[in-house]
Amino acid sequence: MTSANRRFLLSSMLMALLAGVLFLPGLGGGFVFDDESNIVNNQGIRLQVLNVEGLHDVVFSPQPGGITRVLPTVTFALDYWRGGGLNPAVFKATNITIHVLTAFVLAWFFRALLLAAKIAPARVQWAALALAMMWAVHPLQVSSVLYVVQRMQTMSTLFLVLALLGYLKARVAQIEGRRTGTGWLLALLFWVLALGCKEDAILLPAYALALELTVLRFAAASPPQGRALRRAYLLATMLGTLAYLFVVIPHYWHWDAYPGREFSSWERLLTQGRVLCMYIGQILVPLPRSMPFYYDWVEPSRGWLQPWTTLPAILLVLVLLGAAWKLRTHRPLFALGVFVFFAGHFVTSNVLNLELAFEHRNHFPLIGAILAIGDLLAWGARRLEIRPQMAALAAGLLLAGLSVAGFSRAVVWSDPISLATKSTEIAPRSARAWISLSRSYLALGGGHRPDNPYLGQAIDACTQGAAAAPYSVSCPANLVIYKTLQGTVTKADWGRLHERLQHVAMGPQNRQIMQALINNAAQGRALDEDGLIRTIEIFSQRGGTSPREFASFGYFIMEKTHQPEKALHYFELAVDRSPDNSGLSAEIRAYLRSMGRTEWAEQLEGPARTHTGQ
Repeated sequence: MTSANRRFLLSSMLMALLAGVLFLPGLGGGFVFDDESNIVNNQGIRLQVLNVEGLHDVVFSPQPGGITRVLPTVTFALDYWRGGGLNPAVFKATNITIHVLTAFVLAWFFRALLLAAKIAPARVQWAALALAMMWAVHPLQVSSVLYVVQRMQTMSTLFLVLALLGYLKARVAQIEGRRTGTGWLLALLFWVLALGCKEDAILLPAYALALELTVLRFAAASPPQGRALRRAYLLATMLGTLAYLFVVIPHYWHWDAYPGREFSSWERLLTQGRVLCMYIGQILVPLPRSMPFYYDWVEPSRGWLQPWTTLPAILLVLVLLGAAWKLRTHRPLFALGVFVFFAGHFVTSNVLNLELAFEHRNHFPLIGAILAIGDLLAWGARRLEIRPQMAALAAGLLLAGLSVAGFSRAVVWSDPISLATKSTEIAPRSARAWISLSRSYLALGGGHRPDNPYLGQAIDACTQGAAAAPYSVSCPANLVIYKTLQGTVTKADWGRLHERLQHVAMGPQNRQIMQALINNAAQGRALDEDGLIRTIEIFSQRGGTSPREFASFGYFIMEKTHQPEKALHYFELAVDRSPDNSGLSAEIRAYLRSMGRTEWAEQLEGPARTHTGQ
């Protein structure tokens, strides 16, 4: 190893470790949001003994994220084993370690990239470190690193950067006429690992194409190699385009609202222009108060000018892409950054039935944004003839400002109450923020207990959330539960829940309230029986209820209420709407016989009936 490489090795290690230190205050925070389903309530990661059999069970256990995210799942299980249970600090420490490793690798990727772009070697070392540091300490990264479940994203980013570094090394060697086998092999290996973390790692060829269009320019040691490379990328682009047009769009497109959503594919695409511009604003003006973590308050665009910002946002995206295309030869690093940023959002800002916005979706695309910003700053410094010492001072101040912002946001993540409170301040219309605040208060006082000293604060948070987020029934539902615990629930509380349930869009978040109410009642909390049965009735009328859900309503009413006769209706719905081969009908009939309801079981037998009810 040369002395220059040794210096860069030590410098990049120090940079990455310093970046990791900024996230340490967040170790005290708890699990949040999707951590509940993926970690806290996930029996599949509860590794008790570290052996082959135990790891096998983890790998093949049913997972909320599916089998394609197996590598993060294994690391969750290892954290569970290592921490002796669900210790959030252990999980978050692993996330920070992954972030440190990624920052270290990213510095080497930037170094190789800048050298390939013919930047003077004397400037490359510090420029690469500064760019990697900008990426690592940006406050937008805090939620990706300290939100435990997003290890799926951060691990994917780590392997994608390694894959791109391998690709870049192989291509430079190919251009110089040297052997390239190791680079290609490493690129393929790390791509496979990235795909084992998150599905959007499929975009690696798009990032490689961006490299070719800008920095590498399809160069090769011989003209035939260059032509073959161009033809290969042209063919791959054509095949990808055809697959998108004739496979992806027909499969995922919905002219009407997606199942469980309040927006269609067209409306989702219109909205993503605004969302992408929001991300760009958060990157360019990295103020923690502009980063709320929860984005359920974002309203979909219903037309080009509904809201009016829709069309300008889309035009801005097109202008940036057009500028990158035009400048791909003269300012290749800026163009590459723009292409990587937008390519990184291609999956999540497309026609898939996903939520409209999440901060962690910027984890990899931020690499492109930082590269484009860095290139513009360097260009501006040269145009203004700023002396190197002053430019270095300005860069240091910028990094210091980003570090302070990132650290301050990590401090907010140090405590669930702090995070939830800040989220409600930044995004007062977010139902998730208010629900998080109410649940944090409840947990602080020991959970669902009538003598919980923080029960009043939890009720206040739900009351404010119900008023601030009229699109949601989560706060009204939790208000009923908490006030039942307190002994202050009224018919009016149930009436407000029922009235709102009849009109809100029944997205995934609103659909969760029915199971929450049933679970609380099943656990012995004295929820009003008439109010609960009426809630079930309205919920069933709103559509989208599965046969298994109808059956669960029937089971609950049979076993946990004094009105078992009302269960038959839901068993009928379950039988009438379940496939013949599902086995659900036989299960329900067997259950009814065991409960002494033979006449009901016989009523549900025979040829399928046409149900004309709800």
